[in-house]
Amino acid sequence: MNFELTEVQRDIQKTCREFALKELIPNARKWDEAHAWPESAVKKLAELGLLGVAVPEQYGGAGLDNVCYALAIEEISRGCGSTGVIMSVNNSLYCDPVMKFGTEAQKQEFLVPFARGEKLGCFGLTEPEAGSDAAAQQTVAVRKGDEYIINGSKNWITVGPKADAIVLFTMTDKSKGNKGITAFLVPTSTPGFNRQPPDKKMGINGAWSCTIYLEDVKVPAKNILGKEGEGFKVAMSTLDGGRIGIAAQALGIGRAAYEEALRYSGERKTFGKPIRDHQAIQFMLADMATELDAARLLTLRAALMKDKGERHSQQSSMAKLFASEVASRVANKALQVHGGMGYSKEMDAERHVRDARITEIYEGTSEIQRIVISANLLKD
Repeated sequence: MNFELTEVQRDIQKTCREFALKELIPNARKWDEAHAWPESAVKKLAELGLLGVAVPEQYGGAGLDNVCYALAIEEISRGCGSTGVIMSVNNSLYCDPVMKFGTEAQKQEFLVPFARGEKLGCFGLTEPEAGSDAAAQQTVAVRKGDEYIINGSKNWITVGPKADAIVLFTMTDKSKGNKGITAFLVPTSTPGFNRQPPDKKMGINGAWSCTIYLEDVKVPAKNILGKEGEGFKVAMSTLDGGRIGIAAQALGIGRAAYEEALRYSGERKTFGKPIRDHQAIQFMLADMATELDAARLLTLRAALMKDKGERHSQQSSMAKLFASEVASRVANKALQVHGGMGYSKEMDAERHVRDARITEIYEGTSEIQRIVISANLLKD
């Protein structure tokens, strides 16, 4: 097995690392405290081609592979977890399904400007009664002639307050269960598409999310993504890839926490010597570094399998499960290394704990990942 990155992969990693050092790390705490959308950072992501990393150049993307994407998300999230998930949503949850299931006309309208970063997209699956049970959709689309009338609500829609379009999941035939779910491409400017103010959350405060209410929203039938009744397939396929992005995001947040703990342990002194000279701290740092490396290998394996066109549901879930739980463990240990200062807003340690926690929840909780993994293990 070849663990060496290609020249292109190293270049994208370096570019994102330099961007994070220059523009994300100096501003991340400020954005978090103000619950501010990182406008300048998102604009720069577009300029760097990072909002359509794996989208072919003919459709406005950078034309790179998914390993590049995972490396890029890690570096961006190392600088700012909020910016990392904004990038992940546009790439994994919006551009990816439009690229995979969209018609040529849909790609021209709903992919090209989004991959270029001229517009932003989001993903509307979660509802008040349909979180982990994604098949329990209550949003209804009723066909009338050449259009559908949609009514319902979606919540926790990341990038929702800023998005120009949404991949929206609806129930077109409740009698068929998950085979009655249909996905639509819906411009957020459509009459009846109502967004609530950004949610107030524990972490990733710069990545705005919101509740969306749909009141008699009229969508042309040509905006169906995939086929009628195949929305659940679109959703699950999208989440398989999206989990690679969240694994990489978790990895970046965990790495930020670890690197700051490593630095601080050389500055802080107790009993006449730096705390990194105490075995208790050394063991914590060793565990953190080891788990982060393991999470990275799982994440890159899933990304490589996606690049090869291989089925990667199990591997993506393994990467997301492990990386997200590692991120929380590492962030908590890093805060402990900082001691009392880690609990202060003067340091970034507490922010990393808050930002890491959500990676165990969105795009499938850790419990859902274990269901996916075990289901694949028990197929035979």
